[in-house]
Amino acid sequence: MLKVPCAGALKLLASAAIFFTLAPAGAQQEPDAPRPGYEQPDNAPVAPPRRDEQPLDEQPREARPRAEQPRRASPAYGPETANATAHAARRYATIAASGGWPRIAKPLGPDASGKPVALLRRRLAIEGYLPNAQDSGDNAWDDALSDALRRFQAHMGLEQTGDVSRETLRELNIPAATRARELEMTAARLAKMHFRFSDRYVDVNIPAASVEAVEDGNAVERFTAVVGGRRHPSPQVVARIVAIDINPTWTVPASIIKKELAPKLRRNPHYFERENIRILDARGREVDPLKLRRVSNKRAARFTFRQEPGPKNALGSLRISMPNSHDVYMHDTPNKKLFDRDYRFLSHGCVRVEGVYDLASWLLDETSRDWTPDALRDAIDSGRSEKIRLSQSVPVAWVYMTGWAEDDGPAFFRHDIYNLDKGARTPARRR
Repeated sequence: MLKVPCAGALKLLASAAIFFTLAPAGAQQEPDAPRPGYEQPDNAPVAPPRRDEQPLDEQPREARPRAEQPRRASPAYGPETANATAHAARRYATIAASGGWPRIAKPLGPDASGKPVALLRRRLAIEGYLPNAQDSGDNAWDDALSDALRRFQAHMGLEQTGDVSRETLRELNIPAATRARELEMTAARLAKMHFRFSDRYVDVNIPAASVEAVEDGNAVERFTAVVGGRRHPSPQVVARIVAIDINPTWTVPASIIKKELAPKLRRNPHYFERENIRILDARGREVDPLKLRRVSNKRAARFTFRQEPGPKNALGSLRISMPNSHDVYMHDTPNKKLFDRDYRFLSHGCVRVEGVYDLASWLLDETSRDWTPDALRDAIDSGRSEKIRLSQSVPVAWVYMTGWAEDDGPAFFRHDIYNLDKGARTPARRR
């Protein structure tokens, strides 16, 4: 596994100055992570479970209110996923050996008819999106065909339009042998995870850029995420979530100091005051950025660059602590617009979660039901840094599933953003 220090979106810092819904894969780079050993906000007291002390101030927030009756669905990653995916790999390999499926020549819609529609029916029927009875050479477009396309698009993480868009055409024409390979490689990766499933756990599917909260075998919450980019991939990791950090600080990793912050010392030392970043020496004494204008990039990395809590903090208002050898974690972000993108491979390895208040509240359910999303906002609004320890840790797995299956039906697929299915190894990052 790769060792990926997590950095908190330095572009995000710069933009203040200038700084399953399952989404399709699809690359812009943007930083995201604290240095190894960061486990809690500086000077953060350990907070016992608390009750709301005052009503929530009415103001717009990123997090949605927690659903009273959360949607129940099979999780993308469950105890049977590895076996189901291996079985699907053999099924798709059989399809490939039998000649695969026909190629669709161009985008199609409800106004299409004739041979292209008949060919589309056959393509969908071979993979299981239409019953064989409907693969009868029918040249007319009907509601059943639109419904089959919507189901196909959902399995690909595409917008469910019910017609053959250019994105849908691209997915339809990926050969069955390629799909079999994606399923085979995913099954092999899952077999090595050694994840111990429990009644409550969290899973992150990296190629889908999505997060699930799973309880009693059901995905009770699903969240859109931003994960690591190609140059800074999120690792496959198994850990346990132990705490929620409120109003965390962000300690900038040495790699980002050398590449991005050290040059700012020379060009614009006032940047650090504007972005609420303090520079500390080895004894913890604050250093004036103006005194470091002539230091080399390597020497600058010997200092601690720490961004204090606040609206510009790259970790947002919440951090989900999950100690692991890669020093990665899940967190909030002040740059919420990134969640609206289809391509969300933009971080330095950590996972930013849309609706992180809801996820944190769910994680704290067994600690205290008083920790609602509103109560978490109250704690954030206080401005104090706190660490809320879970009374019982929750297992979490970050998995890399480009193809996976739940049953004998059609499988789910996402783009191989890190080229792991081709056997290529992503180079380890250097600090």
